[in-house]
Amino acid sequence: MGAGHAHKLYRHGHSPVHGLPPHTKLAAAFAFVVVVVSTPREAVWAFGLYAVLLAGVAWAARVPPGFLLKRLLIEVPFVAFAVLLPFVAEGERVEVLGMSLSVSGLWGAWNVLAKGTLGVATSVLLAATTELRELLLGLQRLRLPPLLVQIASFMIRYGDVITDEMRRMRIARESRGFEARGIRHWGVLAKSAGALFIRSYERGERVHLAMVSRGYAGSMPVIDEVTASRAQWSYAFALPVAALVVCLLGWTL
Repeated sequence: MGAGHAHKLYRHGHSPVHGLPPHTKLAAAFAFVVVVVSTPREAVWAFGLYAVLLAGVAWAARVPPGFLLKRLLIEVPFVAFAVLLPFVAEGERVEVLGMSLSVSGLWGAWNVLAKGTLGVATSVLLAATTELRELLLGLQRLRLPPLLVQIASFMIRYGDVITDEMRRMRIARESRGFEARGIRHWGVLAKSAGALFIRSYERGERVHLAMVSRGYAGSMPVIDEVTASRAQWSYAFALPVAALVVCLLGWTL
């Protein structure tokens, strides 16, 4: 998979959660999200317990609340959609603070907010405790199709390359006195986008030829063999198992 590749969501640490093999964390996170989504929306207390479980994971991983809350802002568009549901949904209406709101819309908004927030928080904690390279190795270990793993690997690496190329082009434009202030400057920006596309395409061809010349035949060599013990699997699945108990209580109570 190549050398390590740090990302902004990752928080370096030596906690027990950081030390778990990546494929155990991926499987546990996926199982937890499935359990959360399967919980009836009427079991409001269950989602509170899920939040407590995630807070326990964050504490064990030594991830500060501010770090987690700041990265939860990515779900703001979904929050805006959920806020609109009570106003646009049909069905039985109820008066809240002088406003006529749909009962089904209120439940739908709660469902989106609760499950969406817990899902995003799970993803943020996974990214905060697992490096990108380890995530790719974990996906490989979980028998994800090799082609998909390679595509994800190249996307991660060349995403940064293209971003850096965009930054250099912006600096070159500004050093020549250019500053986009209105629609009349869109032509220059469009030409820059076209040049970026051509450079990226040519770079991709050169990289592919270099890989083929070094023996690439459609599959990447496995550099690190990641394994996990029963204890590590048990530790990782403590979260989804506890969540499953809460979910079953939510359906029965």
